[in-house]
Amino acid sequence: MAEVLALVDYGAGNLHSVANALRVAGCDTVTLTDNPDVVRAADRIVLPGVGSFAACAAGLGALPGMIEAMAERVHVGGAPFLGICVGMQLLATRGLEHGETAGLGWIAGEVRKIERTDARIKVPHMGWNDVETTAHAAMVEPGEAYFLHSYHFAPDDGRHVAAMTDHGGGLVAAVTHGNVVGVQFHPEKSQAYGLALLARFLEWKP
Repeated sequence: MAEVLALVDYGAGNLHSVANALRVAGCDTVTLTDNPDVVRAADRIVLPGVGSFAACAAGLGALPGMIEAMAERVHVGGAPFLGICVGMQLLATRGLEHGETAGLGWIAGEVRKIERTDARIKVPHMGWNDVETTAHAAMVEPGEAYFLHSYHFAPDDGRHVAAMTDHGGGLVAAVTHGNVVGVQFHPEKSQAYGLALLARFLEWKP
């Protein structure tokens, strides 16, 4: 029986691009859903996100029971979880974009604005950049990926940092904690590297 992957639809993210990339990567059953019951029954969960932390947090919170369903399926049921871009940032304790907004709190830390340390460094961090893995890389591998963000995730515990990238200084490119992984870059825009990461997620058994 084919696994069911729940791609959470909360009005934030290039949902169809992510769904198409997952299918190309080998996922037979991608279910775009705003239904917490579907999430509770899913084998794997992907949370995309494009836009501001506050707007994405509000969109997710507006789906009755969704946050609870994700937590139940991931933390109790053990389903592998992938957060993409702001979907990764929402794993944090809080975001500091447009004021302070509570995140899911799955990985302690905060999402802060990228500080320009050099006039040649542009914000947002946009385009292709290297992904360098750490000792806690989980399923993330070194390579080159496509980024687009003005805020970055700063975890409290370095053991949750799976990969870094350099943009006028180190920025977290991926985080991990148990069966949860998040990537700041967009795998659906990262060509062969991104598709390979999605394929590994589909096989990941943390």
